[in-house]
Amino acid sequence: MSSKIDAHEKRLDEIARWSAAFRSEDWERRLPLETERWRRRLAYRLAKRSMDIAASALALLLLAPLFLALALLIRRDSPGPVLFRQERVGRDLRTFAILKFRTMYHKTGPNTKELTVGADSRITPSGHWLRRSKLDELPQLWNVLVGDMSLVGSRPEVPRYVACYPEAYRVLLLARPGITDRASLVLRDESALLGGIGPDPAAGERYYRDELLPAKIWLSLEDRTEHASFAHDLRLILETVGVLRISHNA
Repeated sequence: MSSKIDAHEKRLDEIARWSAAFRSEDWERRLPLETERWRRRLAYRLAKRSMDIAASALALLLLAPLFLALALLIRRDSPGPVLFRQERVGRDLRTFAILKFRTMYHKTGPNTKELTVGADSRITPSGHWLRRSKLDELPQLWNVLVGDMSLVGSRPEVPRYVACYPEAYRVLLLARPGITDRASLVLRDESALLGGIGPDPAAGERYYRDELLPAKIWLSLEDRTEHASFAHDLRLILETVGVLRISHNA
């Protein structure tokens, strides 16, 4: 038990360090620098978009039988739509509807929570497996194909969280958000981490907004600034699907 507590505390210390780095940044000064840097990476941007189109189109075609099987599983498991749609903020702060396989019992209304903390009671039996395996993210291949997202990029957020850090998001969202990136891999235990903050869901949400989200923005942007390349994107994709295991030193 003590080892788990120590690991949790170490994780919180890491996140606090990244969050502190985020807060020390002058985002207004950084915006023109990153804008010019991103503009000059024309060859990378063209290669990245070409890979997005080719890979997402091929994957959607090859995975069609799996999509059908998952759709049947979701409908058998609980009533409601197969796909979950939610407004997210994309490149240049434009909003779009992100697609996921539904992993929660269907519920709509103004009190529907946007953040999943720990063992959330709203998650369906099949939803737990879909989330652990990340198969719920597969419909975002369509978002990639139509240009809302990229295969590699910062995870897109809902508008109310973006509104907490508008200056930073103007910098981060010079590029399309994505299905995976370094922050997603480093913080893949996000839900369990939030569940360990305490029994009060509001505490987990405050921690996400005030500490974890700044850390995610910082990690995503630093990785793009320092390592953006076609080869790096490919390595991140291979790690996401389990082909590679890369050490992410922060």
